[in-house]
Amino acid sequence: MKFGVVVFPGSNCDQDMVYVLETIMKQNTVKLWHKNTELEGCTHIILPGGFSYGDYLRSGAIARFSPIMESVMKHAEKGGFVFGVCNGFQILCEAGLLPGALLHNNTRKFICKNVFIKAENTNTIVTNSIPKNKTLKIPIAHGEGKYYADAETLKKLNENGQILFRYCDENGNVTDESNPNGAIENIAGVCNTTKNVFGMMPHPERASDAELKNEDGKLLFESILKSALVNA
Repeated sequence: MKFGVVVFPGSNCDQDMVYVLETIMKQNTVKLWHKNTELEGCTHIILPGGFSYGDYLRSGAIARFSPIMESVMKHAEKGGFVFGVCNGFQILCEAGLLPGALLHNNTRKFICKNVFIKAENTNTIVTNSIPKNKTLKIPIAHGEGKYYADAETLKKLNENGQILFRYCDENGNVTDESNPNGAIENIAGVCNTTKNVFGMMPHPERASDAELKNEDGKLLFESILKSALVNA
């Protein structure tokens, strides 16, 4: 198992992700520059948060055409693991690897704060170590985090168990008040139909270190490692 964290011009959470994977989770981890076309033998590809290409046009719209994305897309099509966080989620949606789109927050303002989410499906690679009905406190930091999908897509997402997380309050109640950006159906993360490509707006890597007094996000990385061991 080898993790590759893709770095685009404007990525600013790449080192945070590398730190969690390499130092906390003790995994073989490398950075992959966006102009490269090789994945360097990485089995698990991570697209981190940040502001790729300054978020010009739309967040993720330019990064989607970076040279490395062709290899990422081929990796995903072969069933390889791909995980996008925040800007990484936006890039995966722009690339068509995940359904839906990320729109401007309802407030039209950048939001940076802790929110609560809960796993809608605890049987995926990134959620299998999360206890059912457990609320997770995870930070968000985005200006375009409002998840949107049309009615037909939403129906399929719900039927196929593709909704990973929903925004909720600290007691696990999914309410309008607990929705920080106006995301449809409080959706905070989704996966593809084959459940090997994942995306979410909250930052689990920012909630995975005991020194930060919050390790809720570590459950996602523990899930990934657990899945890899089971499938080894």
